[in-house]
Amino acid sequence: MYLAFATSAFQTQLVYRNQVWAQALGYFISISAKVAIWTAVFAGFASVDGVTLPQMVTYAIIAGSVDVGWHWEQFIQKVGAQIKSGDVAVFLLKPLRYPIMLFSAECGNLIFGLIALIVPVTILSGLLYGFTPPPSLIYGILFLAMWALGFLILFLLAGIAALLSFWLMTAFSLEWMLTAMLAILSGRIVPLWFYPEQAAAVLKMLPFAWIAFHPTAVYLGEVDVPGALGLVALGFVWVGVLAAVVAMLWSRASRRLIVQGG
Repeated sequence: MYLAFATSAFQTQLVYRNQVWAQALGYFISISAKVAIWTAVFAGFASVDGVTLPQMVTYAIIAGSVDVGWHWEQFIQKVGAQIKSGDVAVFLLKPLRYPIMLFSAECGNLIFGLIALIVPVTILSGLLYGFTPPPSLIYGILFLAMWALGFLILFLLAGIAALLSFWLMTAFSLEWMLTAMLAILSGRIVPLWFYPEQAAAVLKMLPFAWIAFHPTAVYLGEVDVPGALGLVALGFVWVGVLAAVVAMLWSRASRRLIVQGG
């Protein structure tokens, strides 16, 4: 049943071809801007804090690829709209779990984004700007595990923000709040290497770091294999904690549902 939701979401994305082209172009322009900025920052320097320009170019291409392939902003808006209109009440009458149904559908959207956006634009950007391969196969495998964890954590964070709409009756402010938190805390724009040491030590332990910084650092070999395995284990802990929060919010929200219209 849940596989059907994933398949339907994937097929729906196939209809909007012009939108995909526009998203791919926007993604490529964003990467190009970041590469230009870091090239200017590294001008005249072989490395900054032990990080070389080729590594930063690769970081700019990879970091944030999860939230490019999956539009979590639209996800929050969609759930918020269902709550505000009362459409969410329909799912209480069906033999399914609403959060799992949402996850299944968004997996379909992510797979489409991976095929249509992330892989093609990453290849094109690598050909134009250069792309540093992982130090070994094990780092590549660990990167894929970390990347998948990043999606799980981002989905759960977006799910928490969306479910809070039951109490606030608006998803707009929650979406903007999460956007700001990701920009500052995930290392998507500026790697945590360049943050003050004490601040970076704290941010590396928060779940946001698994969305952009940790996967890319593992890919570049900036974390040894035992350390990367530890990050994977801790990432699963965060997935468990955030999943418990989502389950709690949905349990409470479904018992106090007030339909606004619909």
